[in-house]
Amino acid sequence: MDLGKLKKVFFLGIGGIGMSAIARYFNSNGVAVYGYDKTASSLTKKLEEEGMKIHYDEDLSLIPEDLDLVVYTPAIPKSNLEFKYFEKQEDLPFLKRAVVLGKICSNGFTVAIAGSHGKTTITAMLAHVLNQAGFSANAFIGGISVNYESNFLPGEKEVYIVEADEYDRSFHQLFPDIAVITAIDDDHLEVYGNRTGILKSFAQFIENIDPKGTLIIKEGLEANFDFLPEQTLSYHLISETAHCYAKKLQTGKSQYNFEARILTTRSEKAGVSPLSFILKIGGKHNVENSIPVIAIAKKMGLTDQQIVDGLSTFKGIKRRFEYVLRSEKLTIIDDYAHHPNELNALIDSVKELYPEEKVIVVFQPHLFSRTADLATEFAAALSKADEAILLEIYPARELPRKGVSAHLILNKLNNGDPEIFTVNSITEKLEEKLKEEIKRKKTTVLVIAGAGDIGNKITLIKERLTAILS
Repeated sequence: MDLGKLKKVFFLGIGGIGMSAIARYFNSNGVAVYGYDKTASSLTKKLEEEGMKIHYDEDLSLIPEDLDLVVYTPAIPKSNLEFKYFEKQEDLPFLKRAVVLGKICSNGFTVAIAGSHGKTTITAMLAHVLNQAGFSANAFIGGISVNYESNFLPGEKEVYIVEADEYDRSFHQLFPDIAVITAIDDDHLEVYGNRTGILKSFAQFIENIDPKGTLIIKEGLEANFDFLPEQTLSYHLISETAHCYAKKLQTGKSQYNFEARILTTRSEKAGVSPLSFILKIGGKHNVENSIPVIAIAKKMGLTDQQIVDGLSTFKGIKRRFEYVLRSEKLTIIDDYAHHPNELNALIDSVKELYPEEKVIVVFQPHLFSRTADLATEFAAALSKADEAILLEIYPARELPRKGVSAHLILNKLNNGDPEIFTVNSITEKLEEKLKEEIKRKKTTVLVIAGAGDIGNKITLIKERLTAILS
């Protein structure tokens, strides 16, 4: 298929974060973009403002004629009327999102960021650093960049910075020139069955790397694989046995300052940048996320000063340690964390930055399968907070499972007197909680975490709690 000859493309599930990035790519290249999604959202509204035509009813009469390609997401149920219709069209290409992304990237130089967590931030951070330096690359981001209010950056070069999603083996469609692996957690077990299945999938991703390419992998993970590219570099936050790591890290509530030892090839002599890098987003784990960004940017020809300038102006990702409110009595942090390791990193960072404040974490579990598999680990992470508040499970693409609910986590918590709320009742609960803390003259840090629809309530929560403070 010649993507350059496409004139009209339809996206089934266009409101998904990965789907909308590809839709924006085609739209930026002059292709007429149409789509369906179950419900309208702030993202689909922006897509419509950018000129895309979207409908929200399963109605075959709303499908445009003369389509050249239909792209679908695995999140769309096969019972969907439009899915069933397209599935029967023999002369119309009907392709998964991951396949289409792979076809786009096959035309040029690809940098693929993979791993159980951190990949969205690294992808967005690298895209921003390159963009600020005038290196015009296309970037497909699994979240909304605060700098650009978008999950796609168009580029003039045939260079593609992409988030490589391991779900449903999607990243096997990519054949990167440079790849990053941040973490390999026991996740998506409904797809892989067990850890052996996960490791086999990442091994296939590694084998897809260009023979002359580079793998940058979190130190320690390389031990899981029999085959690694000749140019394999390890990275870590502070470990001096890694090829790339941070030095002289200084932590403050507004920013992190650090130097970095960065190798871009295994044969390169070790060296520490004489410049201090500055990162103005929360979470020490984000300093670690910046290490492969610095390495890749240097490999792609940027100077240290260009990288310093790019990192210092990076504002982060929506719902990735995003400061929603900062006031004398209340700080609200919103985060997409939906795996125990992500929750651990999030809560540890918050406790480090705010050692004297009371930390309350609101968590919405994501997927019945993940909750069933990792309830003990979720509880251990949430128990680090001064207080935890649970929401009911957000099912996403899954059907309910007998015996699986947020109570699996609740029953293992050991902090305070935790309760379970619906996403629609949580705002009132937080109002009551804030009034109590104000009476106690406690300064509160409220952390809202989860990958479900809790993100849709952030603006309301901020407004209602701000009203109490005023």
